[in-house]
Amino acid sequence: MPNLFSSLRECFGFSQIIISPLSMVSMALLEMSFKFPIGVATMFISKELCFIVGIFIFIFSCTPVNLSKQSQQSTNDQTQSEEKVTSIKKEQKNETNKQIFKTTQKNIEKFKIKKNITLLFSTQNRENFTKQFINILELGIYNKNLENVVFEIEFFENNKDLENIIIEKSQKGKIFIGPIQTQYTKSAKKFCDNEIIFFSFSSDTSLASDCIYLINFFPKNELEQLFLSLDKDSKVAFLYPENDYGYKINYLIDDVINNSDSILVNRASYKNDLSNVRDAIKELGKYELRKYELERQKIILSSKSDEQSKNKLKKLKKFKTTSDYEFTHILLADYGLNLLQVAPLLPYYDIDPNVVQFLSTGVIDDDNFFIEPSLQGAIFPGVEKTKRQNLINQYRQIYDEKLLRISTLPYDLVGLLNYVFSRNLSYQRMIELLNNSQIKFEGVDGEFYFKNNLIERDLDMLRISNGIAKKIN
Repeated sequence: MPNLFSSLRECFGFSQIIISPLSMVSMALLEMSFKFPIGVATMFISKELCFIVGIFIFIFSCTPVNLSKQSQQSTNDQTQSEEKVTSIKKEQKNETNKQIFKTTQKNIEKFKIKKNITLLFSTQNRENFTKQFINILELGIYNKNLENVVFEIEFFENNKDLENIIIEKSQKGKIFIGPIQTQYTKSAKKFCDNEIIFFSFSSDTSLASDCIYLINFFPKNELEQLFLSLDKDSKVAFLYPENDYGYKINYLIDDVINNSDSILVNRASYKNDLSNVRDAIKELGKYELRKYELERQKIILSSKSDEQSKNKLKKLKKFKTTSDYEFTHILLADYGLNLLQVAPLLPYYDIDPNVVQFLSTGVIDDDNFFIEPSLQGAIFPGVEKTKRQNLINQYRQIYDEKLLRISTLPYDLVGLLNYVFSRNLSYQRMIELLNNSQIKFEGVDGEFYFKNNLIERDLDMLRISNGIAKKIN
């Protein structure tokens, strides 16, 4: 082995090398044959093997290693791994958010459909009336953009049937539109303790209380505004038919006129079949008395010979009676075909519309009365047709039929409901709103509000002239 050590010293330039016995044994093991069992070995070490081992040791000890490149590669791999995990988490989060959004939207939609209104129609209602009522509600919902409200229609045959429907549909804050007739509105009133609301169209004002709010054209509201518009020296005569409407006006007129500056000087009635209408007009206008007075004046003047008396006599011969009326105004409380027959009889019996101011209520707000010669110049409370003309035209264009005058009532009701629902008012707040007559709502029939559960309107005074009714400035 000295030759091997000498060779190593010469190769590496070492002057001395110390090899421990353990190292010697290790070198000996390198010479062990892999074909034989462990332990069969010799202590022979060749010079060539030592030289090769030395070369390998030198090469591995002297070769530089690029640690920064390995570190950068490791960092890049780690970053890509983190980005991939982050991307997966983000996708999972987005998917979760989408599911939450969809669920929330469904809940919102369920929450929005929170108002369910039931329409109550009797099977006795005329089919064309019911159809137009529903049509005008549909048009109102569209025009006023009423959202999140469901309208359901219920038909009933009798009071018991109606009560069963109300019981089934009732819940706190429930709104019913109807009934139309008075007899069924009386039945509905039994349920006012259930905190529900009925918008009824009955004309019986005695039913207006508690949960019953009446929507109609009520004559008291019209009479009040009519008489308040008259001069303080106005003297009114009253002519009315012996029917429900005539009796209603006769019942109201005393209280209404006593709250104005006008006075009522005379009244007369006639049968609904008009059999005694001529006698009633004569009595009201004191036709016979004024005729007698005119004849008396003619006799006196004819006995005189002066030019002034002769001229006055010529003038009086043109008249049937004197124009010395006890009244300055005459209120006509009729409508429909009867009014078209009664009105011409007034000038025939010398109640001259050029001398006496003809008055009426909103029942003559119809084109058919605007062309009657005897009603030219007549005054009544209402709103000019131009304010509802767009609605009239739109309804005819969509449904191909004429808009009934009373159909503006449910249309204006939709505007009220839109105001309530757009503000999400509670039942109690809605009751407070309806009972506050200072709060007014815009409608095609004028601004309206509720007073003692009755709808009232701010009306203009209209004068009939040449086929139309114009607002009096």
